[in-house]
Parts: sequence; structure tokens; C-alpha cells
Amino acid sequence: MPRRCAATSSRSSTSRVRCREKKIQQAKSALIQLLGTLRAGDRFRLVAFSGGVRRYAEGWTEVSADARRDAETWIRSLDAEGGTNIAGALTEAFAQAPAEESLGVVVFLTDGQASTGEMDPERIATNAEQGRGKFRVFSFGVGDDVNTYLLDRLTERARGTTEYIRPGENIERAVGTLAAKVASPVLTDVTITAGSGIELYDLQPGSLPDLFAGDEMVVLGRYRGVGTGDWSLTVQGRRNGRQEEFRTSVRESENADARYIEQLWAARKAGTLSREIRLRGQTKELMDALKQLALRYGILTEYTSYLVQEPNVALRRQAEIRVMQAPAAVPADQAGSASVERAERDRSMSAALYLDGVVITGAAKASELDEIRRARSGINPTQRIGGRLFILRDSTWTDLGHGDSLRVVSIAPYSDAYFALLEALPDLREAAALEPAVLVAGRRASIKIETGGKTRWNPGELERLVRDFRG
Repeated sequence: MPRRCAATSSRSSTSRVRCREKKIQQAKSALIQLLGTLRAGDRFRLVAFSGGVRRYAEGWTEVSADARRDAETWIRSLDAEGGTNIAGALTEAFAQAPAEESLGVVVFLTDGQASTGEMDPERIATNAEQGRGKFRVFSFGVGDDVNTYLLDRLTERARGTTEYIRPGENIERAVGTLAAKVASPVLTDVTITAGSGIELYDLQPGSLPDLFAGDEMVVLGRYRGVGTGDWSLTVQGRRNGRQEEFRTSVRESENADARYIEQLWAARKAGTLSREIRLRGQTKELMDALKQLALRYGILTEYTSYLVQEPNVALRRQAEIRVMQAPAAVPADQAGSASVERAERDRSMSAALYLDGVVITGAAKASELDEIRRARSGINPTQRIGGRLFILRDSTWTDLGHGDSLRVVSIAPYSDAYFALLEALPDLREAAALEPAVLVAGRRASIKIETGGKTRWNPGELERLVRDFRG
């Protein structure tokens, strides 16, 4: 599939001289590296911006040895100047639409915030979205003096990604990784559908990316409906101007060893919701959805960390009200190291592939969950077991999903009632080993394993509990 690649790079002089020169040289090398991945049949455009906007050529340039050498000379001639005209650069980058059967890609690099032309990040993002057309957009924020709202908005619906290159990290390496990835597109405009009677929903990611050679696409989601026996999944997309379709059959089955998939989906969903709050502000619906993810799957963010930080229901309710009433950062204020860290955290969660890589408290890094810092901050110890998050309260490991309205049935550990319970509910075996006591939430009843609990079941009593627990 031929590509139309527009590379847009800042050459502003907003940072200190030594850092500025190093970043400019790395950016130049990155652009030259990007040119090197283009093949016969591809075309390119180069746009440099500071206070003004400068382009290599008016239209698309066909790739050839001579054109590549000339473009490299132009890149090396670029010098730093004052100002950062992001709006003008994006307008120029989108000015020449890609050919109908080609893949249009815009690679956008900036190390500063808009200081010339339109400077409001919300208006810049809205105008870019309206003028983007069919371009895919990949953004790079270099350093911490970048506006994360703007960079994330640019790629949100453009089937691209935003990457933040922190101070001291190498620009050339980051852009080179992207260049290698997009060198060979194999399937674009990807969709996934299920067979008759099955509805897929809540897919993560919601907007499926393009698929490139050597790449993989991992999609997590939910489904509802009833199929007849095996049902099918269909993946569709475009390749070299043709519609392609791939189909496979699926058989529904229970697999207790795959419960981690639910948590991965929940982590991705939490990252997506947190990004939505950053970009569009808090709503009751978004906050309630994050709270339910925390209670059901043990996935915490900066908006739900109060669930383990506060010791009782009353204080948790007060904390929830404070979080809901806290004003969201306006787009223009979403810059600096804290904003970059928050954006990276959301991205990490929304693309989670491994549970170990999921950041489970948005207010702190994973290392801050060790016992020493818990003691200093007053946060009780937590454990994640079998898709549930437990917090130690009053000498009981308490499932965050437990509510005061749920009936609690107590069972003595290692009693006849205990072993019969684990035979009826084998999913509880790992959680049941928590000591000194554990409280596990069900749909209509919770189960507490503690000294002094029930040792034997009356006729029909265990069956009723299992029904209430499963709901």
C-alpha cells in the first residue's frame, strides 16, 4: 500500500541552549531516518515550524534517491527560531490530502506549547480534527513543556498514538520505532463483528488502529446475546484498495485460568475513562463507571484511590464528594511534568497487555504501594486475588465490592462447611486462604471466613447461599 507521509517538526528556541541544540539535532536525525523508510511509490512532505511555518515543497514529493538527498540537505539547514506556531503547522500538514488508495500519515513533533497564531489548545485541536481528513496522526511531545490535552486530542480519533519523550530520552530512537512500524501497512480501517445473535460492545481500544507488518493487535471486549453452538468473529479491513475479510469460529466455554482477561479489559477501560475525563471533564456517569471498575475488578485510578485510602464508609463518601467536586484542569493548564505523567499513565492502562504493567493507583507509582509507604500515608495493605481487590480493615481482608446492604454469612476455616463451600464455589479457594479473616462480596450475599463462623450446613442452606452469591 503506497503511503503519503507528512512530517512536521518544531524548530523553536524555547529551551536552554545546550538542550535546544541537542534536541534539534536529534529531531533532524529522526526526520532523516523517517525519510529512509520510504519506498518507491511513496510520497512525502516536510513542514518545519517556529513562529512561522516553512515547507520543503508545495505539494507531495515522489520518493527517489535525488529527492531524498535534497530533502536531507533541507532538513540539515534548519535552525532554531523563536515562537511555536502549532496551529499553522497543522494546517499546512493537512493542506494536501493523500491519494484515494494510499495511507496518509502525519508525524507531528513539538517541544513546546503554542505561542504564536492560535494559542488556545481546545480550538487548535477542534480545527485540526475538522481539517484532518483521512490522515492518521502520530504525535510526539518532546520534554515536559508540552500540552498533553492538545497532543492527545490530535491522535484520539485519528487511529494514531501520542508518545511523550521525557527529558534525557532520545527523540531519534522513539521516531525510528514508529517509522519501522508504519513502513508496511497491511490492513487499514479495521473492524471486528460477531455472528448472528451476538453483539460485541465496550471494545478496548474503541477505535481500532491500522495493522502493520510484524505488528499485532490485541482487542479486549464484552459480548452479549445467545449464539447457536459455535459462532463467528469477522475481521474486515482494506488492503491495497481492496476489502479483505477474515473469519474464525468461537466456542463459548468457562475458563477459570483466563479470569485475568477480565482485569486487563477493566484496566484498559479505566485508562480510557481517565483520558476521557482529562479531555472532556468529569461527569457523574464517568466517575460512577470508574468506581464500578474499582469495586468489581480492583482497578484503581487517581479518581478512585479513596476506596482504599479511607477506613470507613462515611469517610469514603466524603472523599468521593471531594473528588467529584474538584475542578478538572482546563485544556491550557494541562502541561508540565505532572500532566505528562498523568497522560502516560492513562495510555499505559488503556493499552495494558499484562497485569503486572497495570498502574493500580493513579495518585502514585506502583513502587509507592510497598508496606513502608503505606504506613507513612495511612493507606491499608491491599491484595489483588482472582480479579478482586482486597483491603485489610479491622483484621479482615475485605473485598472492595462488599456493601453494607449485603447479607453476610460467616464460615469457620477448615470446617466441614468450609470445604463444602469451596467445592461448590471453587473460585473462592485462593481468596479463602487469606488470614486472619476474609470477606468476599457476591451479588446478593457476601461470605466471610473467620474463626467462630458456621461449621455445618443445614439442608438446602449451602445451595441458597451459592444462588445468592452468584446472583
